[in-house]
Amino acid sequence: MKTAITELFGIEHPIIQGGMHFVGFAELAAAVSNAGGLGIITGLTQKTPELLAKEIARCRDMTDKPFGVNLTFLPTFSAPPYPEYIAAIVEGGIKAVETAGRSPEQYMPALKAAGIKVIHKCTSVRHSLKAERIGCDAVSVDGFECGGHPGEDDIPNMILLPRAAEELKIPFVASGGMADGRSLVAALSLGAAGMNMGTRFIATKEAPVHQNVKNALVAATELDTRLIMRALRNTERVLKNANVDRLLEIEHAKGDKLTIEDIHDQVAGVYPKVMLDGQMDAGAWSCGMVAGLIHDIPSCKELVDRIMAEAEQIIRNRLIGFLDGTGATRKVA
Repeated sequence: MKTAITELFGIEHPIIQGGMHFVGFAELAAAVSNAGGLGIITGLTQKTPELLAKEIARCRDMTDKPFGVNLTFLPTFSAPPYPEYIAAIVEGGIKAVETAGRSPEQYMPALKAAGIKVIHKCTSVRHSLKAERIGCDAVSVDGFECGGHPGEDDIPNMILLPRAAEELKIPFVASGGMADGRSLVAALSLGAAGMNMGTRFIATKEAPVHQNVKNALVAATELDTRLIMRALRNTERVLKNANVDRLLEIEHAKGDKLTIEDIHDQVAGVYPKVMLDGQMDAGAWSCGMVAGLIHDIPSCKELVDRIMAEAEQIIRNRLIGFLDGTGATRKVA
């Protein structure tokens, strides 16, 4: 399948693995890229630019296919040494960077000078248009269903994606609720040129996370995520667990007087405890509603091949069948 996204990043399939804290290590990025998608190393999971350089080199030993690096821009009071991280990315020969968080505008000249293609994660049309204006090559449009930070507008992808298609000139991928061939075909139908999967890629054999995490995703339903930190206007979608329940109790009690210090124990230092040690009640960790569509733990290649085969079946058989009068009798699981 060829789309603007496969052409932009030089990949076989229009599937991007989202950057995920303590998940996007070389093992997963290489497996996704070897499967024909675009694997992503999570830059800030590596505590120093030097460690990121080593992780990039490690990934190069595992794949000869294109892969990228996620760089999340945090508020200035806690900003990591971004120029050094970018230098590690450039020196590592990376040609695709997924940016997230705050605007990457001040770092765009350095990225573009190195010939790097930038795809920025956005949760609204207005932010997507800003990304286009500052020179981003593509956008990852994140609907309200997504794990992590869905923004504050609460617009689901059935509305957000066609609105993005109406406004944007650069290509975009759909993120949030993406899990299978149905997701891909729906995203393409709504104007996207591919899809970004985060939560679904955690439940794969190569994802370097504790088996408890993968099992929790298989067991979860679409009803098992919660929205936290709404009062702080830093909304995050996470998987329900005992400490998330406690966090929500605190939020309810504090109301609009909530501060980040009130929920420090439920959000600080959680990811190593969950992803590496398998402590599923340690605290809040990002998870999309797409957990309801996760029923197994395949390899990345098995997953990507299945998605592409299902997408082709839907397009060639079911959708065309509606035009020739046979689609009503063709069921797609």
